[in-house]
Amino acid sequence: MPMEELVPNCRSGVTAVEVSGQSVIFFSHDGAGFRTEEVPFSPFLLLSDSGQLAGFDGECRFSSLAGNMVFRVLAEFPSLTVYEAALKHLRLKAKGPWTVFRDLTRQALLATGTRLFGGMEFSSLRRFCFDLETLTAPGFEFPNPARAEDEIVIISMRDSSGWEQVLSQENMSEKELLEAFVETLCRRDPDVIEGHNICRFDWPYLEARARRHKVKLAVGRDGSVPKKRSSRFSIAERIINYTRYEIHGRHNVDTLHLAMFYDAANRNLESYNLKYLARHFRIAPSDRTYVDGADISDAWRNDRSRLLAYALDDVRETEALSALLSPSYFYQTGFLPLKYQDVIVRGNGTSLDALLTGEYLRRRHSLPLPEEPRRFSGALTRAEATGIFRNVWHCDVRSLYPSIILAENWAPKRDELREFPRLLGTLRTFRFEAKDLARRSVEPEKKRYYQALQSSFKIMINSFYGYLGFPQGSFNDFDMAERVTARGREILTLMLDFLTSCGANVLEMDTDGIYFQPPAGVENLRDFEKRIQSVLPSGIEVELDAVYAAMFSYKSKNYALLDEEGEVSITGAALKSRGLEPFQRRFMAEVIEHLLKGEFEAIPAARETLLRRIESREIPLAELAKTETLNDSPETYSRKLAAGTGRRSAAYELAIRSGRDYQAGDQVTYYLTGDKKKVSVVDNARLLADAPVDRRDENIAYYLNKLEELYANFIPFLPPRLQ
Repeated sequence: MPMEELVPNCRSGVTAVEVSGQSVIFFSHDGAGFRTEEVPFSPFLLLSDSGQLAGFDGECRFSSLAGNMVFRVLAEFPSLTVYEAALKHLRLKAKGPWTVFRDLTRQALLATGTRLFGGMEFSSLRRFCFDLETLTAPGFEFPNPARAEDEIVIISMRDSSGWEQVLSQENMSEKELLEAFVETLCRRDPDVIEGHNICRFDWPYLEARARRHKVKLAVGRDGSVPKKRSSRFSIAERIINYTRYEIHGRHNVDTLHLAMFYDAANRNLESYNLKYLARHFRIAPSDRTYVDGADISDAWRNDRSRLLAYALDDVRETEALSALLSPSYFYQTGFLPLKYQDVIVRGNGTSLDALLTGEYLRRRHSLPLPEEPRRFSGALTRAEATGIFRNVWHCDVRSLYPSIILAENWAPKRDELREFPRLLGTLRTFRFEAKDLARRSVEPEKKRYYQALQSSFKIMINSFYGYLGFPQGSFNDFDMAERVTARGREILTLMLDFLTSCGANVLEMDTDGIYFQPPAGVENLRDFEKRIQSVLPSGIEVELDAVYAAMFSYKSKNYALLDEEGEVSITGAALKSRGLEPFQRRFMAEVIEHLLKGEFEAIPAARETLLRRIESREIPLAELAKTETLNDSPETYSRKLAAGTGRRSAAYELAIRSGRDYQAGDQVTYYLTGDKKKVSVVDNARLLADAPVDRRDENIAYYLNKLEELYANFIPFLPPRLQ
């Protein structure tokens, strides 16, 4: 597949890039092994006029860019020192707009015409996973590296070649354990370091314990320690704060982030816990060893062989999860001027802007200012019916918005070179080719390769419409975005009118597809697909892509599906909110499955069973408890409360009252006490770790009321005799 048609790349096998002083260092795989290449680098920025640097006494080379858009002057500097001085000058004295790519890696890749991973397949990337097991001091729920007794006792490791090893304090001290980990990682020499929740837990824990023992975490390819800074990324409507780690010559990938982005697109995960994810994606072995987090300290003392097996299973699942979710980002990195770990967290809008501006600069053309954002009408989404329905088909328009853009030959108004439609058309062609090759491939390795390739193209293709409304997008175009959604609504309405006119029962409409029950007598999917296609305009392709045994439609964007193999998938926050206690989530999933399978009598029986378990205190207390993460320190919470800028929180109040050394990032698990169904959560919460050992004191009335309120939501969907 000629990727050079999309973006030229003058180097193959480059796995990492580092900028230093006046040069760029490339780390590459080639036939002779591993090598580095150092080339000169001139950092640059973009001006609207060269006079903006009048009075600057540093060396600078100006180049005029074609076209008449705002940023028409490229200013290059002989070193990072001079470049930083120019930035300071512009901030203080410049008149008129100027812009800069603060990411020096992006600058270096653009300036040298290079992209990472050129000519490589995902299987050739050296990936190294690790996982920690730590002790927790008595009286605390979760480990804290600042406490002397909360030591790291096991570090399990595995890489993409299948090699694996477990280091533990069975035969060494914690200091020696840390030193052995650093030596092993450097000897394995990975391109990528991976772990689950490593940005929030494993790396900070390693750093803190290494400082305690004066061990240097020299895991960079130049012998340096990781650099870190506070960062954040957006997922749908949420902002995720995390600590970003930079490791010289390597990439750092957190599989927790991969799971979050997967869920943003698919909306079918109930948890980001590694064990849950392994079961969800069916990568957990049948003989997997499990140890509850609260039991790790006890297992280290009394059942060490089981804990060691558990630690190895953890890292095996992490590596398998990465192998499943990483490839699409790997292949995107092959045509984006960004680091691998940045492609994962930067967001589709930023990635596409990097692609577009990179092509403009490659062609030595000026760049525009983004448009000011404004609101506009969105997609057509609604639930046409609620209830339980049998024999449900899903009709999907293939890449609706991208197809509209290409069919109408539209481009953003400031896209003078028409790179937007060129890149979109090329990516779509590549995706169809890769999808076809994946379908025809016999070898599993080739099938996986083409499947990952087409998935990466699909992600980028689907980001083109969203980019039009991206506030920071250089070529954003809100008028065009509005035209695209209006045309999308017209096309979905054509489909809706056709389906209703021929007797189909339409259940749910989303951005680019419809769930419906077929008309009486219609059984052949392909024939009916052709009939729907006949009413659609040229360039818009429909696909009847799935048939479901049953659908539970709760409300718009909240539904559950039962496939023909008996698997249930649930979509929508109302049906699987992580804000519910565990017993509620499990009960709701059980009820939904019974509804889909027509097992109506089992639903009141399930309610009665759960009622009895709560009343008799048979249900594990952990099933009733909520777990919350402290995003701020207890001290910060107290300051905000005193200043009137914060709200009372049960988790923080419990952390403060406990007298224990809780820090930001710690988790607090609590349940409610009392005897009334309506009580103040803050005033009636108790730490799960502080539950009395000789008696149960949970608020039965409160939890019974929670169950009854939840059950009431499903009563309308039961047969009248059971309501």
